[in-house]
Amino acid sequence: MPELLDSIEVTTGKNPSASVIWMHGLGADGNDFVPIVNELDLAGTPPTRFVFPHAPKRPVTINNGFVMRAWYDVSFGDLEGNSRHVDERGVRESQAQIGALIEREMKRGVNAAKIVLAGFSQGGAIALHTGLRYPEKLAGVMALSTYLPLADSLPQEAAAANKATPIFMAHGTFDPVVPLMMGAGSMTSMAGLGYGIEWKQYPMQHSVCPEEIENVGAWLRKVLKA
Repeated sequence: MPELLDSIEVTTGKNPSASVIWMHGLGADGNDFVPIVNELDLAGTPPTRFVFPHAPKRPVTINNGFVMRAWYDVSFGDLEGNSRHVDERGVRESQAQIGALIEREMKRGVNAAKIVLAGFSQGGAIALHTGLRYPEKLAGVMALSTYLPLADSLPQEAAAANKATPIFMAHGTFDPVVPLMMGAGSMTSMAGLGYGIEWKQYPMQHSVCPEEIENVGAWLRKVLKA
């Protein structure tokens, strides 16, 4: 079992019976999305624990080898939509670390079916990769401004328990970091495998916007409702 990642936690009530594990993007940390919790209208949902883990620090090739928080390494060409190179070792290490956080939530009394994996950019890639392979049914997977890594291995590694799990994907039409075609391409390939995906796109760059936050809140209310 990998060592548990340090995390920031925010709860919406006492004795949480639902959890959202939310991964940040490249070079950020767990603080990045903490303020959004107060912007989500979660009326009607059970008390929920939001867990915002800090990714490990590692050298990142695309940023001249600088050491920063990253869920996996990114090389030149990876984000141009035409490269098959992915840091598979890093992706799978992060998968195991998020799996350990899921298990901790279950030990705290939260059923797997009440756990959402969420993330932005790199964090969203890990949410998709981990959620679709997790052996127990999850409440949902939310992936913002991102794509599916290691897509070629998904048909063999997909968990039957999560073939019908709700997936929310959103992307900016002017994203200069992770091009819209990467996110839309991943959505199309997953839909081709039978996954049901709620897809949204917004006139923004590599960021979040008020309409997106409103849609995220609506989706969370749907998948976490008591």
